[in-house]
Amino acid sequence: MRLHAVTLVVPDYDEGIAFFVGKLGFDLIEDSLRGEGKRWVMVAPRGAETRLLLAEGRGERQRAAIGNQTGGRVGFFLETDDFARDHAAFIAKGVSFTEAPRAEPYGRVAVFRDDFGNLWDLIEYAA
Repeated sequence: MRLHAVTLVVPDYDEGIAFFVGKLGFDLIEDSLRGEGKRWVMVAPRGAETRLLLAEGRGERQRAAIGNQTGGRVGFFLETDDFARDHAAFIAKGVSFTEAPRAEPYGRVAVFRDDFGNLWDLIEYAA
C-alpha cells in the first residue's frame, strides 16, 4: 500500500491551482469536470508519488475548514533537496513564512502559510 492523495479544502479550484502550481511549482496532474460544478483537481510536487486533491469548499462546514484543516498545527511537510533554492523561490513568489529558517538536529526548516491559512514545513533533512 501507499498513500496516494490527501484532500485539501480550498475556497476555489483556480485559487488552489494558482497557489500550488503558480507559487510552489507543483505539477497540475489532473483537472477534469465531475458534474454539478465539481472538478477533480490533483497537484503534486515534481516527482512526488503522494498528491493533493484540491476540493472546493461547499457549504458552511467545508468553508469553515479552509485554512484550519489541522487546527492551527503544521499539517503538511514539504521536503526539499535544496532548502536555500526553494526558500528563495517561495519568497520571490510571495509565499508567507511565519519564521526565519532555522537549523535543527534533523535538518533546516521554516514554517510557511499557504494562501488559505494552513501551516506547512519546508524542510531539508540532514544527511
